[in-house]
Amino acid sequence: MSEIDSPKNKIEAAPADARALGVYVHVPFCATRCDFCAFYEEAPTAETVRQYLDGVAREVDLVRAKNGAGLRVDTVFWGGGTPGVLAAKDLRRLGDIVRGLWAGGGGSGPREWSVELAPGSVSEARLDALREIGVTRISMGAQSFRTELLEALGRRHSPAQIYRAYERIRAAGFTNVNLDLMFALPGQEEAAWLADVREAVALAPEHLSTYCLTFEEDTALWVKLSQGKVKLDAEREARLYERTWAELDAAGFAQYEISNFAKPGRECIHNLNTWRMQDWIGLGPSAASQHSGWRGTNVRDLAAWLAGLAKGVRACDDRAEATPALLAEDALIFGLRMNAGVDLEALRAKARESGAADLNWSEVGALVERLARDALAIREDGHVRLTLKGRLVADAIGSEMLGALTEAAP
Repeated sequence: MSEIDSPKNKIEAAPADARALGVYVHVPFCATRCDFCAFYEEAPTAETVRQYLDGVAREVDLVRAKNGAGLRVDTVFWGGGTPGVLAAKDLRRLGDIVRGLWAGGGGSGPREWSVELAPGSVSEARLDALREIGVTRISMGAQSFRTELLEALGRRHSPAQIYRAYERIRAAGFTNVNLDLMFALPGQEEAAWLADVREAVALAPEHLSTYCLTFEEDTALWVKLSQGKVKLDAEREARLYERTWAELDAAGFAQYEISNFAKPGRECIHNLNTWRMQDWIGLGPSAASQHSGWRGTNVRDLAAWLAGLAKGVRACDDRAEATPALLAEDALIFGLRMNAGVDLEALRAKARESGAADLNWSEVGALVERLARDALAIREDGHVRLTLKGRLVADAIGSEMLGALTEAAP
């Protein structure tokens, strides 16, 4: 058993709160598009920002009309796009709108409220606005501390802006900060990546997210890949994963999901609830929701989203029933990405109680036994979690697990 697989580095799975409700707000504005980004975004103008804020207010009204006033909201997360593109007054207005979900009717506000910011958008005025509306956690997309790598990603900030933004965040009183980093970048040597990790650790954030560069269709990097200007290297990626995990473990950051590391008690609650298949409400164009027995994604178009709201409809591209079987499948797949793993017996019992009797748990059990024999997983009293070796191929295991779960029972 490796040091990182040892019990002292295992984060126990906290019991999921069946009443937990998350709110995700997609702010679809960016000044420029990064080469790796496939998220829906628009160039901001005074008019489109006004329309967007009016639209979120209308969408909140529709949610309240269907679900009643005073929801019990556990977490809020603003992503994008770049929420920091909004001016301080617009951030305050968006905060007031979102707070309408739990205002009145005995509702309660979130224990965690995260907002993503790009280093170049961090200002004292914006931070003051975020603190005033109740934001508790800042997630900043640093990506790298090397100018040439930032330029290769199409990022518009400099290393100096990262340091300045971080200082401002701390000076504004935020005590829960995440930094995003990316590795396996074109032209990035292993030593340069480890230097980035150490630079981030030296800033002493409470949380770090380290993402392996992926090539999404319809992005500038995808075009470069198709043209042969950049290449994939699976062995290099695996080596960087392992070096990253060892480096952060030694620095006191416990890994709790493939890409996420935290100081004790500073895991992102919003993400944990989402991975455990709790409900969340998505607001804004392209925002996904899983709530009241359905799952869907708002249309990826500001004008179409606004047109639907004008008709009293939250327009979705792929609305579908969140069946017990679907929730069990996703709870298993996402659960295996977390270091705490999955309580298979509890998940199986919950699925059957909810009516998902057609899932092939015996096939899943056989697969788990094989994974354990191959040192890819550890099974203890009905609980399964991946080893370091298993986490390196977590996506492949997830696909295989899904196939086993949905295979027709004999």
